[in-house]
Amino acid sequence: MLRYIPSPRVLDLLPKRSFSSSFFAPAAFNRRLGRNLTLRFNTTLCEIMTTRSFTGLTRPVIVLVHPEVPPLVYSKCQLNFKPFLKIPCNYGRKIGLITRSRYSVAHRESNSVDLTSSKRENVPLGRKLGGSSSLYSRPSLSIMKKDRMENRARVYDFLRGIGIVPDELDGLELPVTVEVMRERVDFLHKLGLTIEDINNYPLVLGCSVKKNMIPVLDYLGKLGVRKSTFTEFLRRYPQVLHASVVIDLAPVVKYLQGMDIRPNDIPRVLERYPEVLGFKLEGTMSTSVAYLVGIGVARREIGGLLTRYPEILGMRVGRVIKPFVEYLGSLGIPRLAVARLIEKRPHILGFGLQETIKPNVESLLEFNVREELLPAVVAQYPEMIGIDLKPKLQAQQRLLHSIIDLGSEDFGKVIEKMPQVVSLSNTAVINHVDFLKDCGFSIPQVSKMVVGCPQVLALNQGIMKLSFDYFQKEMGRPLVDLVTFPAFFTYGLESTTKPRHKMVAKRGLKCSLSWLLNCSDEKFEQRMNYDIIDMEDEETEPSFDMNSLMESRNDDSGSDYEESDDEYA
Repeated sequence: MLRYIPSPRVLDLLPKRSFSSSFFAPAAFNRRLGRNLTLRFNTTLCEIMTTRSFTGLTRPVIVLVHPEVPPLVYSKCQLNFKPFLKIPCNYGRKIGLITRSRYSVAHRESNSVDLTSSKRENVPLGRKLGGSSSLYSRPSLSIMKKDRMENRARVYDFLRGIGIVPDELDGLELPVTVEVMRERVDFLHKLGLTIEDINNYPLVLGCSVKKNMIPVLDYLGKLGVRKSTFTEFLRRYPQVLHASVVIDLAPVVKYLQGMDIRPNDIPRVLERYPEVLGFKLEGTMSTSVAYLVGIGVARREIGGLLTRYPEILGMRVGRVIKPFVEYLGSLGIPRLAVARLIEKRPHILGFGLQETIKPNVESLLEFNVREELLPAVVAQYPEMIGIDLKPKLQAQQRLLHSIIDLGSEDFGKVIEKMPQVVSLSNTAVINHVDFLKDCGFSIPQVSKMVVGCPQVLALNQGIMKLSFDYFQKEMGRPLVDLVTFPAFFTYGLESTTKPRHKMVAKRGLKCSLSWLLNCSDEKFEQRMNYDIIDMEDEETEPSFDMNSLMESRNDDSGSDYEESDDEYA
């Protein structure tokens, strides 16, 4: 039952007299309270009403009364403060009023004792009281939660209807209406993404079109990323749509420019490796570059190296780069030579060490490549350790054995001198063998020429024909000289062969093709001063020189980076 308990402020407004129980009788109290409020207030009266629950705790209610206080009406034994308060008709009975106030920082508690009532009622704030509702009523948390669940269920039904599995979206903030979700799906379709693409990364549906997608795509377009690449870009790295342009994307672009990547090359780098936009600047990117500089990669080459193969920025030093460098070193390739190989062919860092490189090295040994020559073989053609090598070796060995009767031992020698032979097409090999046959060489002679100089299987046939014609008509030498020195076809006819042959012919000297051609121009000039030809002065057949990879460079490739095993453990 609702009780009215006057506050101390209201009591102060009443006549200063002792209050008896009859003073608070409904009729008398109504007249006295109305008269005093009308006389002494021209502004708002704020009275605190309390309701008592069965727990003994009370809740405050603020009642605002208009400055022109309406007369308090007592009708049918009921004191009404319309429209906020209703007092039951039994209020007129004799009651005992006990008021006790307790104030604290957390709450105000008021207890009143009803001597005539045996029941207690709990009336929460904001609930209907006596048929009227509070001005501050709002949906309860349970109702709001229920509405959210119903909205999400409708959105999930829509997604399932178009083939999207929403299982991973639990806990993600989604649009409250199907219309907004349909807008997001339609926008992703316009970008070229399919339902399968969305299912591969359904969290993209949590991105707002206006707040997330459009700002990111506009920024990429301003950088120069082609719109035609957006589809593949988002398929590879859809997480970019969650990124902030200012906080996430712009700092990465600035870092790439600081790595000497030209502004015009930034779009190509992002198109080739969009995942770079998700890396932390102080993490993998900085350590990978520092390690490469530390092993000897020239600083001025970093920009071009990253432009051609930006995937390096995502490689962990301890797991990828360092094991690769150390393994090539174990084969006998000096670290500085490895650095030069990386400068020229940075993509070799992407070859899997355990899955590809080591099995391919074992295959080379299996096909009779000598272990001491492995460093030269790999340094000449590092791409071969990153392909599916064994099937190519098998196929090429069968082909050469079938057309020139090349043995397995000789095949190993061919690989040692020109490892690129594993990538030659069958047509190219057959055409060159046919050309040599047409020149008058027998199968055994062709086989010997291929072993001596495998490049005869890959040279331009037009140039080879010009050299052979000059050999026959102008030099007048027997074919056996070419069998002995098949590298004759590798020298420039106008730049080397003709000038030197004329000088030797002018002096009337007789020499082998190797003595004539297999030396530098300076060395040949010295030979022309000899009175006799020293056959011991002949140089061996040309071979790959590892030192050519480690020639001194006049650049700023020095580094203050110190390698630490602990750092990359």
